[in-house]
Amino acid sequence: MALMRLRTYGYTGIALIVGAELSMVFDLKPLSTWVTPLAWTGYILVVDSVLFRLKGRSLITARSREFLAMLPLSVGFWLVFEWYNTFIRNWHYINLPENLLVRYIGYVWSFATIMPAIFETAELIEELKLFNRLFRKLRVTKVLLYFLAVVGWCFLMAPLLVPLQYARYMAVLVWGGFIFLLDPLNYLLGGDSILRDWENGRLDRLFTLLLAGLVCGVLWEFWNFWAYTKWIYTVPILGDVKIFEMPVVGYLGFPPFAVELFVMYSSARLLKRYVSSRSHVR
Repeated sequence: MALMRLRTYGYTGIALIVGAELSMVFDLKPLSTWVTPLAWTGYILVVDSVLFRLKGRSLITARSREFLAMLPLSVGFWLVFEWYNTFIRNWHYINLPENLLVRYIGYVWSFATIMPAIFETAELIEELKLFNRLFRKLRVTKVLLYFLAVVGWCFLMAPLLVPLQYARYMAVLVWGGFIFLLDPLNYLLGGDSILRDWENGRLDRLFTLLLAGLVCGVLWEFWNFWAYTKWIYTVPILGDVKIFEMPVVGYLGFPPFAVELFVMYSSARLLKRYVSSRSHVR
């Protein structure tokens, strides 16, 4: 009965989700314009509260500084993918507020929820202990690390260098490129790394992130489908075969996207550590 004993902000989260749902059902403008940030803020609060109930600690309660730092990082990381979208043209937004200030508040608020939602979901899945088993250890060599980094670099450069008619088919490279590029660097620099996990025979974090990405992806598309202000996909492969607003092939991008956010976040933490060490030297 954990849901009966949520922290106060957990009930606030439920209220936000219910409010977002009602605004969709009854088309309550302007509230229906804000379905995405409202629903996802509510989701984060509910999941965090459930985690506190299960573990006695959570991201918001025990690591509040880390949570707050995630918000601008989440915006920044997603803007990287928005930039790539100017080359691959796989989605666009409709029914945006005419007032630019209101529009950009909506952008920032929505984008800020992306990474916390995935990480909170991953932490909740981790409590289920679905993947707590040892796997065959990977032998990580410098040749492997450099090879993967080069593959990642090629993946990320390809959509930038070809005409739109070809770039539109290269979204898969964007949703995997940062994993191949950054995770080897994180490994070499001593940060959190999927490769290091695998070297130790542990793939629970990888599988947890993949599942968290899929769970969040389904929820993103569910809430987006009914929202007034929303995104529309122009995926060139099986674009008419959809679940909610997303073409079915697009769901394959959500699991690696969660892993990409993890490796990008790990890189950001390494950069912060480096900047802090340099400032102490001075």
